[in-house]
Amino acid sequence: MKHTSFLICLLLTFAACRTQKVAQSNTSLQYGPAWGALWQQRAAEYKALCLQAYQLAAIRVEEMSHQQTLRPRAIVTDIDETVLDNSPFSVTSAFNGQPYTQQAWEQWTSKAICDTVPGALAFFKYAASTGLTIYYITNRQESERAATLKNLQKWNFPFADNEHLILSSGSSDKEPRRAQVEKKYEIAMLVGDNLGDFSDVFYKKTSDERNTAVEKLHAEFGRRFIMLPNVMYGDWLSSLFPKNVKLNAQQMDSVLRHAVKGL
Repeated sequence: MKHTSFLICLLLTFAACRTQKVAQSNTSLQYGPAWGALWQQRAAEYKALCLQAYQLAAIRVEEMSHQQTLRPRAIVTDIDETVLDNSPFSVTSAFNGQPYTQQAWEQWTSKAICDTVPGALAFFKYAASTGLTIYYITNRQESERAATLKNLQKWNFPFADNEHLILSSGSSDKEPRRAQVEKKYEIAMLVGDNLGDFSDVFYKKTSDERNTAVEKLHAEFGRRFIMLPNVMYGDWLSSLFPKNVKLNAQQMDSVLRHAVKGL
């Protein structure tokens, strides 16, 4: 019943916006994340993809446990849409017609009520049990530290403490933070939903450049790089817009309409 009510609510919202003649140029941006959240929350395919990713990661960890190493090993993981599920935030923002703001985001994360991504908790507990250290490198801000730890600890994620939680000091580039971990550990695996979670070769690149880099590094995926699905937001979206150009909602929508392939 809950699932049916959610779908009816979503459909009624779209219908209401059509009735009120909301500008067509805003719909791609405003309601796209809600459709992505609907898939993330209700599609069994989403759950299957997450379980597939984490089960493959567990196989790689089991292989590592039989291999000798000169340095202690660590796994570096992202948090949002990799470990914790923020889809309710995307739904609420879309239904209220609100663009992303840091203030709205922190109001959400301060609640520390994110559910877990399917397969995440079991995998990281298993990885820790084999002797691997877990580092959480996230683009959440320092102001979100207490709430983030509270949410991770609520689910008993291993290494959920200040030492192993590395937040952003202003830059979304994770390479310097990965370098911090590499001073003490061999990073045996990276887990994330955004290509920037794996390497700086993807950072601030265009859509075409990102695709080319994926092809060059294809052998890493499923081995050292473990990718989780996220269709709600990410650099895949921002990479479609021109760099250093501020666009309004209608201009952004126009870019998206030209980027998508149709008949």
